[in-house]
Amino acid sequence: MTDKRVENLNIASYTRLITPEELKRRLPITERAAASVIRGRGIIKDILDHEDKRLFIVVGPCSIHDPVAAIDYGRRLRALAEQVKDTLYLVMRVYFEKPRSTIGWKGLINDPHLNGSFEIEEGLHIARRLLLELAELDLPLATEALDPISPQYLQDLIAWSAIGARTAESQTHREMSSGLSCAVGFKNGTDGGLAVAVNALKSVSHPHNFLGIDPDGQVSIVSTAGNRYGHVVLRGGNGKPNYDSVNVAICERALRQAGLSPNIMVDCSHENSSKDPALQPLVAQNVTNQIIEGNRSIIGLMIESNLNWGNQPIPENPADLEYGVSVTDACIDWAATEKVILDIRDGVRRIIDRRTGRDR
Repeated sequence: MTDKRVENLNIASYTRLITPEELKRRLPITERAAASVIRGRGIIKDILDHEDKRLFIVVGPCSIHDPVAAIDYGRRLRALAEQVKDTLYLVMRVYFEKPRSTIGWKGLINDPHLNGSFEIEEGLHIARRLLLELAELDLPLATEALDPISPQYLQDLIAWSAIGARTAESQTHREMSSGLSCAVGFKNGTDGGLAVAVNALKSVSHPHNFLGIDPDGQVSIVSTAGNRYGHVVLRGGNGKPNYDSVNVAICERALRQAGLSPNIMVDCSHENSSKDPALQPLVAQNVTNQIIEGNRSIIGLMIESNLNWGNQPIPENPADLEYGVSVTDACIDWAATEKVILDIRDGVRRIIDRRTGRDR
């Protein structure tokens, strides 16, 4: 029995939420979508195992706020993916949850109408419906695993997940990631240091037991088998980039010393581009040159891209939003996206066969 004198003093209310299993009954995965997810996860794991010679590129909006624009972007990306499939494997960013340093819009699941109404159950429906439609396009999909509850609702449609710089040190996120069905990229810490990500990779590869929910929404003890497909994502930190060859070599050494596979993704945004979208193509060009010159530890890149350039504040009336423009971090536009992807493909195509095999 709850004693109201001592418990839940700062809780305003509770609202019961649909269970993961019920959401999946309402919006079931199709055979086509499931085949796409299975294929995408397998290819990414083959790239991390150095069995597939290609690079994988996680590219797309900083965050999803308009499902219509997301489908528009996804169709364009699918056509581009077909052009570069001999060299690159394109994975669409479909990020629904945004960590905030203080306060702000937390993403489509938390506030789907962008007006502070926090219709979270509706947000889950919108997110799952969008993932299903994108998976039906045969697009592999990526997201940030931020809330430890939401994976039960959506992860069956995800081919690759990220753990952000703010949560890579979190025991909760390491435990959760040890049970995810897809590969997971851990970003280096916000200070630019590697220790947080390296320790996370050690942790995520091992089994864990922790409190969570089961598919029926029942609080449970979750026991995981461990996830051996973790890797580092370099995103800069403390005002400095870390995508250059020296920092990549330092990261390789740290991973080897920890007994981990030297698999590295470079995030072209955040502090690697000084949060200026115009610099993302230059970061990608530098990384491409490292690969051409013989680097074999870089297995992929991340690019923040949208239909249109830059970003915009959320207006009082969300109907006034400009179509295809980010409401979080600034992004490059579609024309710049096509160019940077094609430039990467053209740069590494002639040497890609030499990257097959594990470099230790």
